[in-house]
Amino acid sequence: MVHPLAECRSTSLGSGTKIWQFSIIETGAIIGAECNICSHCLVHGGVVVGDRVTIKNGVELPPGTEIGDDAFIGPNASFAATNGRGAAARDARIRVLKGASIGGGAVIAAGVTIGENAMIGAGAVVTLSVPRNAIVVGNPARIIGYSDAPAAAAPVLAPERMPIGATPSNVKGVSLHRMPLIEDIRGNLTVGEFERSVPFAARRYFMVVGVPSLETRGEHAHRECEEFLICVTGSCRVVADDGERRQEFRLDSLDQGLYLPPRVWRTHFGYSSDAILLVFASHHYDPDDYIRDYDQFRREVLQSP
Repeated sequence: MVHPLAECRSTSLGSGTKIWQFSIIETGAIIGAECNICSHCLVHGGVVVGDRVTIKNGVELPPGTEIGDDAFIGPNASFAATNGRGAAARDARIRVLKGASIGGGAVIAAGVTIGENAMIGAGAVVTLSVPRNAIVVGNPARIIGYSDAPAAAAPVLAPERMPIGATPSNVKGVSLHRMPLIEDIRGNLTVGEFERSVPFAARRYFMVVGVPSLETRGEHAHRECEEFLICVTGSCRVVADDGERRQEFRLDSLDQGLYLPPRVWRTHFGYSSDAILLVFASHHYDPDDYIRDYDQFRREVLQSP
């Protein structure tokens, strides 16, 4: 039903949309085509829902919420109306992007964006924005993987089985490297040589330390810079994406490195509490070398030779 106070001219319902019993659509809501809004839902004014969206029973969408095409919201999922800090409504709005799926009973905090095709587990409590394709579970929600990003083959998880040298991956230009590990009663040693075992001459290095396990790093690509990643302590996971293929890698050994060429999108997550990620870079820092928007990245890598 449409709320009795609503005016038809300011509330838009797309063709083929079904709204079931005891659901209320307030003035100013925009609902796309072929949506399925189940019973006992409340859609406030100012909500924008795309096409082919399913909203299961018992969901309330606060003002300013945006739901992208083909999204799914499970039964009794909760969306916070404010961030508790008196922020303007736009700052507190929740965005669920195209193809995202939210499990039943999940809680989405105000101001959070759920990325395209992300999957939120049932009952998860999401207090931070979720990257595209990420799979998150738990309270607080943490990333446990990425959809459509197959884990790399067994050698990635057992580097001692990898031959010394480079092993190609499924992602264009990305390779795993095993460096020699010399074990000795006086202590162990591993070594790599730039422009040999490391495929470039390094001009810069940085280390990532103290990352809470629920946080995500990376989320960018470089236009020219090459990188070589070694997790010298603990472990972390990396998803590499060339715009067409994606693959996930686990780095958990100091004699194992991951080479990332230019024009590859990378996301780091799942850091152990003791993780130290050492990154060698082929170029000095240049903010113009970064591509930080995934759609822009795909346009650049897929439209050029």
